[in-house]
Amino acid sequence: MTIFIIQILNSFFYAAVLFLIAAGLSLIYGVMRIVNLAHGTLYALGAYVSAWVVGSALGHAVSGTLGLAGLLLLLPIGAVVVAAVGAVIEPTLLRPLYRRPEEYHLLVTFGLLMIMEDVIKFLFGPTPLTAGLIMDRMGSLPIGLLIYPTYNLVVIATGFFAAIGLWWFIYRTRFGVILRATSQDRRMASALGINVGRVYIQAFAIGCFMAGLGGAIVVPAQAAVLGIGIEVLVLAFVVVVVGGLGSLEGALVGALIVSFVRTAGIQFFPEIELAVLYLIATAVLLVRPTGLFGRA
Repeated sequence: MTIFIIQILNSFFYAAVLFLIAAGLSLIYGVMRIVNLAHGTLYALGAYVSAWVVGSALGHAVSGTLGLAGLLLLLPIGAVVVAAVGAVIEPTLLRPLYRRPEEYHLLVTFGLLMIMEDVIKFLFGPTPLTAGLIMDRMGSLPIGLLIYPTYNLVVIATGFFAAIGLWWFIYRTRFGVILRATSQDRRMASALGINVGRVYIQAFAIGCFMAGLGGAIVVPAQAAVLGIGIEVLVLAFVVVVVGGLGSLEGALVGALIVSFVRTAGIQFFPEIELAVLYLIATAVLLVRPTGLFGRA
């Protein structure tokens, strides 16, 4: 029973991180109809920046002044940096391609993925970075005869409040109304006086912030290494395929499904863990080509 509870908590931990990445990916597609292949690299950038910021704070001996709460508050800096990068990418690289076929979007974002991988290596070097001291300072909680890292519960709570906050922001605020109107009919929104260009920048920056936040909160538990963006991008695409690309509800349900299947796969059949995820995605596409919550 103890192992079962820990596996459930691990599933929620993975689901929280995957939801942040997949929600950003779905938000960008839902508003601008762009499949952002560089999304995983933005996640990696958030992880690297947060790990570097925390490491710099520790290296300059200010961690004693900041304390554990201060170090936790440093983590979202990576997400803010990624949002700023997204606010530059959208008007310079992506906006000229909106009227072109989707193949152009895929090629440009894939090229951006390759470039950003090299930029990360140039800025931070090939050595893995970590903010593991935060996880160590938070300690562990006893669950039966075993212990469970307290920080993992913080990640679960972050994913939960991020889901509620994003839902409230999109469906209960004036900007959310503008965002949904722009996604449904860009020309009509522009005719009504909405600055579509500014909405696109803000939507893309928010989507990038979500990816960066996923990387920022995971780095105390998992080191930032070269190539981590590719791995999570594959999982994020499985999530949005299952849940439906462009749907926040689908991102949440898809993240939960993928996380529980992945956790069970690692525990019981690690050799075919990824194969099972692809089989689930294939089965969903055969029954509902737009995903569980997607719309044609």
